[in-house]
Amino acid sequence: MRLGIDLGGTKIEIVALAGDGREVLRRRVPTPQGDYRATLEAIAELVTFAETRIGERASVGIGTPGSLSRLDGFMRNANSTCLNGKPLRRDLETLLEREVRLANDANCLAISEATDGAGAGAETVFGIILGTGVGGGVVVGGRLLIGANGIAGEWGHSPLPLPVADDLPLPACYCGRHGCIETYLSGPALAADHARRHGGTLNAQQIADAARAGDRSCEASLQRFEARLARALGTVINLIDPDVIVLGGGLSKLERLYSNVPARWAEHIFSDHILTRLRPARHGDSSGVRGAAWLWPAGANKR
Repeated sequence: MRLGIDLGGTKIEIVALAGDGREVLRRRVPTPQGDYRATLEAIAELVTFAETRIGERASVGIGTPGSLSRLDGFMRNANSTCLNGKPLRRDLETLLEREVRLANDANCLAISEATDGAGAGAETVFGIILGTGVGGGVVVGGRLLIGANGIAGEWGHSPLPLPVADDLPLPACYCGRHGCIETYLSGPALAADHARRHGGTLNAQQIADAARAGDRSCEASLQRFEARLARALGTVINLIDPDVIVLGGGLSKLERLYSNVPARWAEHIFSDHILTRLRPARHGDSSGVRGAAWLWPAGANKR
């Protein structure tokens, strides 16, 4: 058995997976707001509950916002700010009395979909979250890439390639830079772009619904979004040449992306043929918590 935990801003969810990927247990509780110690205790209670139900001690993998610094092992860049600057993995290992594996939520999406999802059987998978923010993770040969700085796949804070007139002025990003991919391709970014160009306060889902109903301004906003996504993914394909790119997050539910974006990315890719496939996450919103469980290989040490 493997236990996977998704530590989100509003809820903490646990699943238990059998060796074949079959889900045998799932439970979620609210995330204690702004309380680091209470968050640790909530995770420990979920692990105790799960192991009591499954009747065995299990490996524990955790998906989090942000990531661990390779310099000091403390959390950084988490939008759940009470985690930042805290030794989350070390504290959980002390509390649970075992080694814990931890990765950010986009990495968990990537390993989930590469293991038994939309990228199963592929050599190289790039997993993307297009939601409140933009994240990414890379899996090669079934192994998650971490990188020398612990940021492999973090394309959301790279600049959008080849800005054109419609992209200007470069939007400010919370990270302190301007023109980050996240400022164009997240859900709030789509809404902000529409408001700048056409006015109003529509969110991403409302823009998609209105475009489907024939609203020309909303259709134009989606076309700008698709062109930017094609440019950004063209750079990813040139760099790591993945077999499959898997989309997760709220915007991954836009079915038109899977035909419109590949139709536009060829002009940005340095190849005479493009075999990379763009696919929605097979496990949908469950991919992150499943990926946390898959951070441990079969037969992993549970001490």
